[in-house]
Amino acid sequence: MRDSLREDSDLDYDLLDLAEVGLPFLDEPRKAALQRYEHDHTRAWSQLVQSYHGFVFVFPQYNWGYPAVLKNAVDYLYREWHERPASLLTYGTRGGGKAAEQFISVLHGLHMRLLDTHVEAVITEQDVDEDGQLRDLYSTLQPNRDLLRKIDAEMTEALTKS
Repeated sequence: MRDSLREDSDLDYDLLDLAEVGLPFLDEPRKAALQRYEHDHTRAWSQLVQSYHGFVFVFPQYNWGYPAVLKNAVDYLYREWHERPASLLTYGTRGGGKAAEQFISVLHGLHMRLLDTHVEAVITEQDVDEDGQLRDLYSTLQPNRDLLRKIDAEMTEALTKS
C-alpha cells in the first residue's frame, strides 16, 4: 500500500505497525487532553505521532468494527491528532465500511481533518494463501488504484493548506 501511494507522489509515506509500537492497554492515570503523560511509552508514542503531518489509517473490519488495538493507540493521545489530515483504507471480505463509519466518528472527536476519499478493499478467499496471507498485494489493491491516487492528491492539498 505504501508503494502504491508513493507512485507519482511528492509525499513520503511510512508504515507504523501498532504491534511494533507495542502500547499496553491504556494505562495513563490522566485524560490525554492534559498531555501530562506518566509513562515513557506514552511520551514516545506522542513524539512519534507528532512527527507526522497526516495519516492514512489501514485496518481490517472484524465483526463489523475496527480492531481494539487501533482504538487503544488513538485513545492514548488527544491534541497530537488535532488538525492532522486523515484517510482510511479498510479491508475485509465485505470491504470494511462499517468499521470505517465507527472510526470516522472517533476521528471527528479528535478534531482530525478527514479527507473525502477512503478505500474499502475487498479481500476474497482467492486473494489469500493457506495461512491467510495476501498472495499479491498489487493485484488485490489494483481495483482501488485510482482511489489511492485521489487520497494522495487530497493529502497533498490538505498538507499544503496547513
